[in-house]
Amino acid sequence: MHSDDTIDPVDARLLLALTGQPRATTIGLAQQTGLSRNTVQTRLANLEQRGALSSFERRIAPEALGYRLKAFVITQVVQSKLAEVSEELAAIPEVVEVFGLSGQSDLLVQVVAIDADDLYRIAGQILASPWVERTNTALVMRDLVDYRLTPLLTRLASQP
Repeated sequence: MHSDDTIDPVDARLLLALTGQPRATTIGLAQQTGLSRNTVQTRLANLEQRGALSSFERRIAPEALGYRLKAFVITQVVQSKLAEVSEELAAIPEVVEVFGLSGQSDLLVQVVAIDADDLYRIAGQILASPWVERTNTALVMRDLVDYRLTPLLTRLASQP
């Protein structure tokens, strides 16, 4: 989202209600937020169109699919081939997210794996790209703070 697409306190209240009850109906959200049903529908459609709402996939735990290991593969690539590397990474099913970085490393690649052997295979696939110069894999030992935006939404929703 661009800075001119930031949500306002009313959107934040609506998103907080949706966070608390992800399966709420439009009418239920309207009752909870004090907004009209039409306003809720319009605002939700606008939020989706602007990219403020992520895909449902974020809610699916990889462990439920048998992928019990999570790792980050810090990757250095040939700068002029970033698009090609991105396409190759997107073709690996176990790659769940890729972030472009500033600094010494170029990409932070989040992967999931069934076990250590599977992680070795996946890391090898990433390193096999002719445009990947170096990788360093860090195994996630424990999730300490889950992905969350509720504290930010709460702060924004409380603004006048």
